[in-house]
Amino acid sequence: MDVTPHVEAIREALEAVAGDDDTSVAVADRLSQAVAPAVQLQLLDLLGQVALEVSSQLPDGRVDLQLAGREVVLVFTETAGDRAAGTVSGDDDSATARLTLRMSDAMKTAVERAAETAGQSTNAWLVAAARQALDPRPARRSAGGIGSRLSGYSQA
Repeated sequence: MDVTPHVEAIREALEAVAGDDDTSVAVADRLSQAVAPAVQLQLLDLLGQVALEVSSQLPDGRVDLQLAGREVVLVFTETAGDRAAGTVSGDDDSATARLTLRMSDAMKTAVERAAETAGQSTNAWLVAAARQALDPRPARRSAGGIGSRLSGYSQA
């Protein structure tokens, strides 16, 4: 999908507002050229948010946004590994449920920051956190990670 036609449509709308006055046409042209990169960036940001939102609603996959020059491609990637591994998917049936969650403002802010850092919507982050909490398998710790200990003797 190319976002250029959408940017051009906004540029044409700005130029149409200028009318026939040469000064207004020149100002509209300069404005449209100055605004075009910002509009294009906003459209890409919007598409990225759409991909995250759609991904949060998919039980067995995610939607990625890929850029190739000015070309934008939404790509579905299947991740069926969670069900095969026996973890709780949270989406065992085709219906979804709505839940009202109450928390302190400080916790809400912390959750929103964590979701933003993870590149997810708050809803998707909370669903992933609930899935992880419900996972019956114990969490694996990597060697040398926080909470890992080494004991024994060393000889030089």
